[in-house]
Amino acid sequence: MSIIDSLKEVITQKPVHLKKPLFYKSDSDAERQLKSLKELLERVPAHVKGDVEKDINLLTYGIVGEKNVAFELNNSFLPMIVLHDLCLMYEELSAQIDYLIITPKVNLVVECKNLVGDIEVNASGDFIRTIKYGGRYHKEGIYSPITQNRRHLEVIKAARKQKKGNFFTQALFEKFFDDNYKSVVVLSNPKTVINMRYAKKEVKEQIIRSDQLIEYIKKLMNESSNPTSTEKEMYEIADAFLEMHTSREMDYTKKYGMELNLKVAENLGDQPVIPARAGEKTNIEETSIYKALKQYRLETSKKEGIKAYYIYNNAQMEELIEMAPTTLEDIKKVSGFGEMKCRKYGEDILEIFRAH
Repeated sequence: MSIIDSLKEVITQKPVHLKKPLFYKSDSDAERQLKSLKELLERVPAHVKGDVEKDINLLTYGIVGEKNVAFELNNSFLPMIVLHDLCLMYEELSAQIDYLIITPKVNLVVECKNLVGDIEVNASGDFIRTIKYGGRYHKEGIYSPITQNRRHLEVIKAARKQKKGNFFTQALFEKFFDDNYKSVVVLSNPKTVINMRYAKKEVKEQIIRSDQLIEYIKKLMNESSNPTSTEKEMYEIADAFLEMHTSREMDYTKKYGMELNLKVAENLGDQPVIPARAGEKTNIEETSIYKALKQYRLETSKKEGIKAYYIYNNAQMEELIEMAPTTLEDIKKVSGFGEMKCRKYGEDILEIFRAH
């Protein structure tokens, strides 16, 4: 490296002549949340511990999957800039992006999935998971990660377009957006079996395993007719996304209904006092509220001609039940419930909770 390049690197704090991936943003909200949860686990009463441990396991599993992807990227020796765990907001839309990879040719939006069970993608593009528990095999629909990543791209397009200076540059950006931004779902669990026999070609092309990621990126770069970006241009893109990034933390004390009790406990210098639940923990699927929400989801999906889990999936339904919302603002705290979905289904959901 020349003296000029060395000085440039010191001044800008940006490595010059990229020859391998640079993790320009490597931190993660999930890891901070995991640390908070582990600290919270030591303070909660016995009847809450199971819920906290469940969230710890889910976060840990997701983090492991993302680290598998990071390992592949680190060992690629490709000149690219990597942004990990980006949260972008645009009006009522939001996107939680696992990895944004900026290469000299294309920008790749990666949705990382550390899925458990066997996955089938049918001709309609539905994702169906088969998982074994209780000695039996169970099938359930899961939200399409391809649809999820497509929405991430829409948020990127809207947010980045707004930053363009005038109508002409905005029009150019929109015209070439699909050439410059690509989407891929990376399955990071090597034990997951995925059946895409009947999936459409465009779906198959957007789902890969983590050990295929580097070859996938090389193929995209080789096939792209885009002009090669300079390092300066790559850093400008990375900085633009970092400027838009918003850190988002989950308030777990509120989720577990502990906010008031923890505050009292801090004032008293004692452990939080939370009323114990009477009897053994009920199987959530046997509760009347679960059945009512499930029935509403089924009837509404038939009326609208969509898949039931598009309205809310099982995880979101259970989160609603745990939260027991009383206002639309409460519902918005559930992952996946934005302004539009709350406006469409929120009042009906609240009415169900009032009735139970």
